[in-house]
Amino acid sequence: MQIHLIAVGDKMPRWVQDGFSEYAKRLPAECALRLIEVAAGRRGKNADIPRIMRDESERLLAAVPRGAIVVALEVGGTSWSTEQLAGQLDTWMNSGHDLALLVGGPDGLTDEVRNAARQLWSLSALTLPHPLVRVLLAEQLYRAWSILRNHPYHRA
Repeated sequence: MQIHLIAVGDKMPRWVQDGFSEYAKRLPAECALRLIEVAAGRRGKNADIPRIMRDESERLLAAVPRGAIVVALEVGGTSWSTEQLAGQLDTWMNSGHDLALLVGGPDGLTDEVRNAARQLWSLSALTLPHPLVRVLLAEQLYRAWSILRNHPYHRA
């Protein structure tokens, strides 16, 4: 299974690239993590935010690989403990399909994206900066994998 993290925004700070890459390279081929960046719309003084969000949503959905399970990262989604995430990862890995994790831009996701998702996942009730979400997501996926494989990284 390939995990495709499809996120709005590019030109991330170096620490984001380094953090994401560190955990992505630790994941084995059975659940390889790949980042697909989708350009964010320009948000100027008189920006048409609904139009920008629609455009970002179209780009997010267009980047989803055919047949992939779609999970949208959404503050109103379901929260999982690390152990519950490990169970979800196991289910996704055994599905025979790739996984597409969608992260919206600064104004969030449209209903179109939420409706296209099989699941809505909330990383936290806290408001997190989008760059940090990438690193946090990669680390938690690695931790979940380590639980499934009895790797010593996770010591619950």
